[in-house]
Amino acid sequence: MSKESKRREALVYHAKPRPGKIQVVPTKKYATQRDLSLAYSPGVAEPCLEIEKDKKNVYKYTAKGNLVAVISNGTAVLGLGNIGPEASKPVMEGKGLLFKIFADIDVFDIEVDTENVEEFIQTVKMIAPTFGGINLEDIKAPEAFEIERRLKEELDIPVMHDDQHGTAIISAAALLNALEIAEKKIEDVQIVISGAGAAAISCSRLYQACGAKRKNMVMCDSKGVIRDDRDTLSKEKAEFATHRKIDTLREAMQDADVFIGLSMADIVDQAMLKTMASNPIVFAMANPNPEIKYQLAIDARDDIIMATGRSDNPNQVNNVLGFPFIFRGALDVRATKINEAMKMAAVFALAKLAKEPVPEQVNIAYGETRLTFGRDYIIPKPFDPRLIAEVPPAVAKAAMESGVATEPIEDWEKYKDELLERLGSDNKVVRLLINRAKLNPKRVVFAEADHLDVLKAAQIVYDEGIATPILLGRKETILKLMEEIEFDADIEIIDPKSDEEEERKNKYAKVYWEQRKRKGVTLFSAEKLMRERNYFAAMMVNEGDTDALISGYSRSYPVVVKPMLELIGLAPGSTRIATTNVMMTQRGPMFLSDTSININPSANDLTRIAQMTAGVVKMFGMEPVMAMISYSNFGSSKNQTAVKVREAVEYLHKRHPDLVVDGELQTDFALNKEMLQDTFPFSKLAGKKVNTLIFPNLESANITYKLLKELNKADSIGPIMMGMKKPVHILQLDASVDEIVNMTAIAVIDAQQKEKQAARLQSALPN
Repeated sequence: MSKESKRREALVYHAKPRPGKIQVVPTKKYATQRDLSLAYSPGVAEPCLEIEKDKKNVYKYTAKGNLVAVISNGTAVLGLGNIGPEASKPVMEGKGLLFKIFADIDVFDIEVDTENVEEFIQTVKMIAPTFGGINLEDIKAPEAFEIERRLKEELDIPVMHDDQHGTAIISAAALLNALEIAEKKIEDVQIVISGAGAAAISCSRLYQACGAKRKNMVMCDSKGVIRDDRDTLSKEKAEFATHRKIDTLREAMQDADVFIGLSMADIVDQAMLKTMASNPIVFAMANPNPEIKYQLAIDARDDIIMATGRSDNPNQVNNVLGFPFIFRGALDVRATKINEAMKMAAVFALAKLAKEPVPEQVNIAYGETRLTFGRDYIIPKPFDPRLIAEVPPAVAKAAMESGVATEPIEDWEKYKDELLERLGSDNKVVRLLINRAKLNPKRVVFAEADHLDVLKAAQIVYDEGIATPILLGRKETILKLMEEIEFDADIEIIDPKSDEEEERKNKYAKVYWEQRKRKGVTLFSAEKLMRERNYFAAMMVNEGDTDALISGYSRSYPVVVKPMLELIGLAPGSTRIATTNVMMTQRGPMFLSDTSININPSANDLTRIAQMTAGVVKMFGMEPVMAMISYSNFGSSKNQTAVKVREAVEYLHKRHPDLVVDGELQTDFALNKEMLQDTFPFSKLAGKKVNTLIFPNLESANITYKLLKELNKADSIGPIMMGMKKPVHILQLDASVDEIVNMTAIAVIDAQQKEKQAARLQSALPN
């Protein structure tokens, strides 16, 4: 994608379908006049009077307790510098988005039009009653230090400047673990810090709190080493000035144990790394490009422990590991501030988490066989679902122990359960999918690439490194559309109807004819079929000319699935195919089966559909908790539709006791954990959160998923094909660009899994 095309895409993302990235959503009923009279006048007077009696009641009757202000004056925005308050607003909205999706914290972003420290402080103080916490963002140093210091002293709610403390907390946790691996003590190591801004100062202070000695630290700015004999040093720089008679970063690096980069790209070279001590720890955290590229660093030293700010390298120092969870813990005990004890608690919680066994969900997301504590894993991954259950409790406990919590937590297990429930509102599964696909991209043929939305999806897939697209369709149309959307890439384009593909069509036709010549297929008819895109694409998969296939955008499902069944067939051991859709709901991902294939499955069919769906759920890194759905509950109806569901459950309980599955159940009982527990405490699902629904027939499954999609605007991934021999996935008619991209990621992961299965079978064969 060209620079101009990427620019346009970013602008459209922020402008459409409605400007901005966040909105206010009502949390109470508002349908009737009675509802509105309670929400506003006259009913609203009652909580107002209660808050007037006792200001603490504001937490009881308003959103204050879960509301954080992200406040900036736009003087130090990302890599953009002083761009002003209005121009900083997209960044502040983005920060609000991260608060919400990682810790379920609501945010108002506030952009303040002043560079005067006193004016800024007074503005924040005047609006502080609205909020449960204040996140200061993108304020230039040294003003940021004074602003944060004053606000922490003068407000009774948590205040944190994330640019200062976020990187400090995450990198301190990584540093403690890296030192353990290097078998060095923090009080002994020589540390070089490149950069002298807010983040560098805060990191250096926090490292000291962890045990580092100031005499062992050398800080460099754009002028070189900050020495105590330099004139006109700011108070913060003077705090870290060295008496050593050295001038350059290169000199400082000699015999250093630790390098902390918070400056600019490519200022460190391999020669500098080679002068460092044994087992050097190098945190090159400049973004988007580090002080030295990861590959250059590990090529220079095989004993290096390396971290960057990038997601495509091991050991990403990412602020999202910190600020959402620190504020979550602070808000949940109504802390009056975020103090050093709370920050240190976050450091130790993150460091400890990296040493614990990693959930399979995280291994799957990052394409690892088994992530284990070591040189390439010293800090948890951003997608680790344990973060919300580990870091906020640690921060909350520290707040209580240090005396700044006003609402202490008593039942910690209940609190952890509540934290995990908050994850349900997030669509992390999509990010996990994309991330996993990118780790081992595959070739994917798009059988309808001469449609604009399909081509747009192929462009995203290519640009993001999800897959290598192969474009199938009318070549002239594809080239024209590619020019229109500025899709300038060297990508294979195939037109099955053109004479250019005659040799390949003849080859495919002969193979197909050999397979089906005793089933009424003539060589002439086979040659004719190979001019059809779905037959041609299916043969590409069969013959290993592509790894996976995406089709179905412009044609009905039965028309597209027919050639797939004829040419590719069922996977070994499969007796039928089925599909499942993943719906991104407020309670978390929900798997619905079978949404596209089996019109009226038998009891045996339902057992197979349930087993295959369980496999897909596990592919997403989740444990299946499955309800077999009907209009009746546990034998309350003798109708055949209910009976077949009951029989399927009996079979699964007998033959697959390890599966968490039960039924037949009405949908409300399946999804309402408390109702199920109270009414049917004997159920295998009692007390559990169901994430998979198996429906008794196609119409109920298909209607349900489309209702969810349209009425609740729930994103959908699917239908995911189950039981096929090769990675073939068929879209719903007129799928959106995002849906096509997500299905491509599924196809890539399917191909990855089938490749691994084939390798395991091959290795099991006798030599």
